[in-house]
Amino acid sequence: MRGNTQELVVPRGRPSWAAFVERATTTAARADLTGGSWDTVDEADDPAEAFVFALRPLVRAAVALDPRLDADFARALGKRLARIAARTLVLELNLDRVGGRLVGDTPRERFADFVRHVDLPALFARYPVLARLLGQACLHAVEAHRELLDRFAADRAEIVRTLLDGRDPGALAHVETGKGDPHERGRSVAVLTFTDGRRVVYKPRPVSLHSAFADLVTWFDRHTGLDLRLPRVLGRGGHGWLEFVEHRPCADVTEVGRFYQRLGALLALLYAVDGTDMHYENLIAAGEQPVLVDLETLFHPTVAAPADPAVRALARSVHRTAVLPRVLLGEHGALDVGGMGGDHGDRLPADGVAWLHPGTDRMRLVRKPAPLPPAHNRPVVDGREAEPADYQGALLAGFRIGYDALYDHRAELLGPNGLLSGFADLPVRFVPRMTQLYSTLLDESTHPDALRGASARQDVLDLLWDGAADDDLSRALVPHEMRDLWAGDVPLFTTRPGSRDVWTSTGQRLPDLLPATALDAVTGKVAALDEVDKHDQQWLISAGLASRPRPVDHRTGRGVAAPVEAGVPDPQRLLVAACGIADEVLAHATTAAGRVNWVGLELVDDRHWAVAPMGAGLSNGYTGVALFLAQLGKVTGAARYTEYARDALKPIPGLLAAFAEDVEMATSVGSGAFHGLGGICYALARLANLLDDRELDGWLRTALDVAATVEAVGEDPANVVEGWAGGLAAMLAVRAESGSPAASALARAYADRLVAATPGGDGFARGRAGVGWALLRYARFAGDDRYGVVGRANLRADHALRQRLLDVAEADHSWCSGLSGAVLAHCARPDQPVDAHTLHLDRCLNALAVHEPLRDLSLCHGELGVIEALTVLAERGHGLAPAMQTRRAGLVLGALDQYGARCGTPGGVPSAGLLTGLSGIGYGLLRLGFPEQVPSVLLLGSTHDIHPREENTR
Repeated sequence: MRGNTQELVVPRGRPSWAAFVERATTTAARADLTGGSWDTVDEADDPAEAFVFALRPLVRAAVALDPRLDADFARALGKRLARIAARTLVLELNLDRVGGRLVGDTPRERFADFVRHVDLPALFARYPVLARLLGQACLHAVEAHRELLDRFAADRAEIVRTLLDGRDPGALAHVETGKGDPHERGRSVAVLTFTDGRRVVYKPRPVSLHSAFADLVTWFDRHTGLDLRLPRVLGRGGHGWLEFVEHRPCADVTEVGRFYQRLGALLALLYAVDGTDMHYENLIAAGEQPVLVDLETLFHPTVAAPADPAVRALARSVHRTAVLPRVLLGEHGALDVGGMGGDHGDRLPADGVAWLHPGTDRMRLVRKPAPLPPAHNRPVVDGREAEPADYQGALLAGFRIGYDALYDHRAELLGPNGLLSGFADLPVRFVPRMTQLYSTLLDESTHPDALRGASARQDVLDLLWDGAADDDLSRALVPHEMRDLWAGDVPLFTTRPGSRDVWTSTGQRLPDLLPATALDAVTGKVAALDEVDKHDQQWLISAGLASRPRPVDHRTGRGVAAPVEAGVPDPQRLLVAACGIADEVLAHATTAAGRVNWVGLELVDDRHWAVAPMGAGLSNGYTGVALFLAQLGKVTGAARYTEYARDALKPIPGLLAAFAEDVEMATSVGSGAFHGLGGICYALARLANLLDDRELDGWLRTALDVAATVEAVGEDPANVVEGWAGGLAAMLAVRAESGSPAASALARAYADRLVAATPGGDGFARGRAGVGWALLRYARFAGDDRYGVVGRANLRADHALRQRLLDVAEADHSWCSGLSGAVLAHCARPDQPVDAHTLHLDRCLNALAVHEPLRDLSLCHGELGVIEALTVLAERGHGLAPAMQTRRAGLVLGALDQYGARCGTPGGVPSAGLLTGLSGIGYGLLRLGFPEQVPSVLLLGSTHDIHPREENTR
């Protein structure tokens, strides 16, 4: 056991839960409990509820503790107990089945026999921790429910007056507990329903923050005129009551627009006061009003100052509110759980606990996506939920209104007597970890093996110590997290905006645990509001909406909306355009302590877009941005571009050290040229020469060592982007740039793997064309046509794709999956003349050159990726290619003048990355203007010079 937790989790003397369990099971042994029905599984929300019948002695004993505890309480408690005991009871069920101890002719009859005859004393003797969890769950539920009923009796008159318009709602008809996570010995939010159907919400914690925020919203409304709605609140010291907000549809799309305008303004306010955790369950769409129903995490402290400036910027941005899309990725897809997401009927993308064959003697645990509760956060019109991205204009307009109001009137917020000072001593919730981690630990620690003894369960909970070794704050909190988890609760911590102290669920004060007060952070943010920050936050809103889960299409998109007036693509005009794009890239950079990075819109696993700090990958990471800036600095001689490039690379040594220490992490990155280590190695080799920085040579040697370790594992796909073909091409380029013998050895290893592989798919990036191209490039390098034979076979297999693309109107012209990639794979072959008739080059050129300029100018699947094929053909001497390339380059300049540098991201949202972003567009312009100085990044270096060079002694 790690840490000093034993005294927190093992009670001394005879605990109350033990006395309760003994009394309940002894009473049950004397009573006739054979009546009642176990068979409720078909109607149950959770199949585990079929075990409630086996646990009925505990439920009956709990209900007997107070005559006010009714059937609703008994049902809720029974469900909770069944979820805690389900794994153990399923194990015992299967042991009895295998041992032939069950009576019945059918699986359901045998299950019924099991639940009727569970011997609880014997069960608890085998699993004493289960007895503890069930006993304390009963006692906590009784204590919490008694407290709720007592408080309701005392507050009823005031509830009717303030929350129910003074009209008597009749008797209390139903109490629904468990609305949210349990804290402080089983206490949770509850909804109380009266006989007339009206409802109120009970909160077992102070609601003073709601009241203070309502005053702030009243002030905000005076300056915005948006009339934002919040639930009415009745505070009662340690607890409170809230108006129940009904989900209502909108009358028309105009009301939907007003909803998103108000939500945009609310987002500005939440951003200013460091609100977080405003996910889909905490927002109700009441017609045209977005209503926040949980405000516990306003003024949330930022506990760490990450070294990466992009991580820091994102942590302090509108993104932290969780109102914007917050996409969870898993093996079953993606789900937006942000304030605008959480569609009804969605399931979590990762596996959760589920039950196969419930209510039978073959019942067992399986893993599958867990369903989410219904969402009520989206405006609905004509029975259909409105897609947030369709109302981006309204959302941004509302954000600007709210932001400008905060900026123009911030003097009223700041200072000793400002509105923000009124929050200084109010309790706010501090969430040091994702709540889902606590829930997972509570669930997984009910495994039967964890219930045989306290030390076994403690071993599961000790996972909290992982990652806390170097974090003083986490180490201080872990013992208190343990105490809450042993009580069956999700750990709860609070703080005060004007304090650095943290309070535990038991009220214990942990002094000076936070690095700064939340009030200081908020006042500093409000004081720093300006046009630059507003622009940055608006970009994050647009990028966040673009990251909403949707199908990813790598095909080239539509052309521009109107005819483009072509420019004259002379090198100077292309250079000026590239500098303008570089300046935009630098304007989006975040800097701190000599480091620079970007928050980007990145394609994750080639399936989903995500707003995230840039990683190191060449495709959409900081190495790709650095490559563009360094290349531009080399052409122009402007030091500011090369300085930013150097600063962007500073995380590389630490990253490589982490890869060297954790082979599994390095293996997950892979060998590829654009998403993997191959691309990082190529960027380092090229940048060492562009920046004339010999320190990068040492980093390159380390990166090659890591790449060799990953290659030895042998788990990569064959393709260019993530796999061996990309690693092979990258190592040939590294060899050409640096003369490294290690790169030559790795190239040979990748080539041998590719010869034995069976690649699938079409196209350059992830298909056979890229594999064939890489092998043919290596065949010439090594002077060994064994690799060329396999390479040509892959290109022949890809021939059908190219023919199909030529025969279909509006075909995909992209580098990654379409015609230009196929042309590059065939025409960049060093073993074949460029005018080979089998390529139908004239038809290919015509297909690539005659269409209108694409709206997307990116390298991956946009206009500059298409032009790269024309550039390579021009370099190899095809007679028609230069004129066609010049025409397309002029159209690119015209499109830039008329429409700007539109990226290959959803909605064209500008992002700094290389393949789909601004850096790639800038690099493509440099390639057009200065082809002799700027090699093809899509082909990882020169298309001609792949002969072995003399060993470089660097």
